[in-house]
Order: sequence, then structure tokens, then C-alpha cells
Amino acid sequence: MKIVVDYDLCESNAICMDIAPEVFEVRDDDFLYVLNENPAEDQRAKMEEAIQRCPKQAISLADD
Repeated sequence: MKIVVDYDLCESNAICMDIAPEVFEVRDDDFLYVLNENPAEDQRAKMEEAIQRCPKQAISLADD
């Protein structure tokens, strides 16, 4: 799976970072960074939660 972020929609509110800090990071510049675009399959539940809880629906998953 691959994390896809629509940066035009993203508000960098860090909800995804709270759910999966090993994958998402909002830095001091207030931008979201994806630390691992291809998380392991065992993290799918966390990725799906981040997608569902994103207020702007800026995150999605693509299958490799």
C-alpha cells in the first residue's frame, strides 16, 4: 500500500500524526511530511483510521 496526500486539501492539523507518528509528521514549518510512503501491511488499520479521521479527507491509500 502507498500513502497518498492531497497537499492542496491538507491543513496539517496533525490528527494523522497522533494516530501514526511513525508515518506522519507535522514539523515546525506547519507542513505535513510522510515519513514512510509505503507502510507495512500490519499498519493498514492505523492508516485507515488516519484516513477516516482526517477532517479534510486529504489522505488516501493506493495499492502498489
